[in-house]
Amino acid sequence: MRKSAPVRFGSIRVRPPHAEPGQSIGLLGGSFNPPHAAHLQISLIALKRLKLDRVWWIVTPGNPLKSTRELAPQGERIAASRRMAQDARIEVTGFEAGLGSAFTAGTLAFVVRRYPGTRFVWIMGADGLPQFHRWGQWRGIFHILPIAVINRPDWHLPAVASKAAGAFSRYRVPEWRAARLADATPPAWTFLHGPLNSLSSTDMRQSGGR
Repeated sequence: MRKSAPVRFGSIRVRPPHAEPGQSIGLLGGSFNPPHAAHLQISLIALKRLKLDRVWWIVTPGNPLKSTRELAPQGERIAASRRMAQDARIEVTGFEAGLGSAFTAGTLAFVVRRYPGTRFVWIMGADGLPQFHRWGQWRGIFHILPIAVINRPDWHLPAVASKAAGAFSRYRVPEWRAARLADATPPAWTFLHGPLNSLSSTDMRQSGGR
């Protein structure tokens, strides 16, 4: 597939993945430190239930809310993510490192501006929603892209009871309408159920599975 031409974001040259107008693409961001089967499972659920063409794994330079002490180099995490992805519809990218910002809101604003004819959905595990109100410009993220929250073991109730879910409860899209989420005007979000996988990157590091 043809790669997109480099673009400029401030004074930095950035080369994100290629996207065609009219495509529906899910964005799954994270440290992927390390990537694991739950990342793949979440992506496959999103591809099927949201009727997406592709999912991008955006491997971040680092999470502002987490320590970088145990963070592997981004290149290693990208390579491991590509080995884990196992599906041609999943593209692994580290373009966020060139944006000069560690905040998701800035990354999503860049993507929307870069690809005005493409429909994007932000994908996240349910374990991330209870802390979502701690993210930089978290309310703004709801207004940039539709959001799909994928269930994780033991996180359903904490997720739906979270501050973010409560603040945007009126914009929740029923699960049976999830296939149309990419076409929705934000704010719009849905909660998807599916097969559960209890793996987490933290647990894998602590058990020596890095």
